[in-house]
Amino acid sequence: MSHFAAAVTRGAGSWAAAELDLSGVADIEEITDRLRDADPEASVSLLFVESDDAYLVILRLDEGEDLRIFGSDVLFAEESRLGAILLGDIEERLPEIAEPDVDEDEEAEGDEEEDEERPTAEPDIEPAGDPDILSDLGMPSGRLLELCIQEGMLPADITAEICQAIGAGDEVEELRESV
Repeated sequence: MSHFAAAVTRGAGSWAAAELDLSGVADIEEITDRLRDADPEASVSLLFVESDDAYLVILRLDEGEDLRIFGSDVLFAEESRLGAILLGDIEERLPEIAEPDVDEDEEAEGDEEEDEERPTAEPDIEPAGDPDILSDLGMPSGRLLELCIQEGMLPADITAEICQAIGAGDEVEELRESV
């Protein structure tokens, strides 16, 4: 499985992004140490791990401590060694996510264009971990979950949207262009 890992850190009010090498990691503690080493003085350190255009895992450290994890789909833990390391210890399974209910009267009155604009949900996506991982940074848990289940959204698209919302979009875009 191929993967891309971006460490996004916030120091004195500004964000920075750097690729993080996860090859040869043995456990989550080693990944956490590498994230911490990306900027030891960071107030917030995020790690976005994208794998095979199918899975996204977000790790967060505040002041280098209190690891929090969110994964777009627990299937990643079953399909790869890296996924098992990142998501293997997560016991917090989120309740099944349903598409938003639409009142039948509203649906009958709605335009066909509106139906086309409404994102559809990917079946069998099972996010896990802490969906509030980015809430205080400008990405509410509901929006994060919507992005994960939206059909056609790649992990890179989700990362880009999250980083735009938290104010680190330019840094991550520059990182991608340099890789």
